Amino acid sequence: MAWAAVLLAGCASTFSAEVTRYQQWPSDAAGAHYRILAAEGEKNDLQFQAYTDMVRAAIGVTGLVEARSEGDARFDVRIDYGSPMTRAWISRPVDPFYYSGGFYGFNGPYVGMYRPWGGWAFGPPVENVPVDLYRHTLTVTIQDRRHDHREVYRATAVSLGRSDNLTVVMPYLARAIFDRFPGHNAQVIEVEYPMGGSGG
Repeated sequence: MAWAAVLLAGCASTFSAEVTRYQQWPSDAAGAHYRILAAEGEKNDLQFQAYTDMVRAAIGVTGLVEARSEGDARFDVRIDYGSPMTRAWISRPVDPFYYSGGFYGFNGPYVGMYRPWGGWAFGPPVENVPVDLYRHTLTVTIQDRRHDHREVYRATAVSLGRSDNLTVVMPYLARAIFDRFPGHNAQVIEVEYPMGGSGG
């Protein structure tokens, strides 16, 4: 996954994510009102409230305006999120001082000739190693109440990180959800943003 490469490389100042989205966005939605719905167990959940604030901050690019009352809302917005642990494979230089015909100094590999799979190439050989990462996800769905609650937008943003701190990356996940909104139906895009903090 190229979109995770920066995060896995330890560059804390960059956020990368993959966004998958589906849309049948109505042409007359500009300036329409929306409301964010909470499940029964989320209505008094402070974490949910914080994350909905982040989605509100990102949704402005759609042209939608938050409704002051339920009756004013044309669109229902729902969010779902999580940070399950997952196993991924990353490539790293092989550390031994000698490997398959390539010579390495005692202070680590140097860039020289080595022999991968019977051929010769420049650079240190690499190996694939498993790592445990957190799969930060945010899914936003928008339904049109004017047309029998038909789903008109669904997007999921996914980012891999070494930390389980979803709060740090949530503003960037929300931004990714609406990046180049509404985009094309059944579209997958990769996004990358500079981060202001240490990130995860």
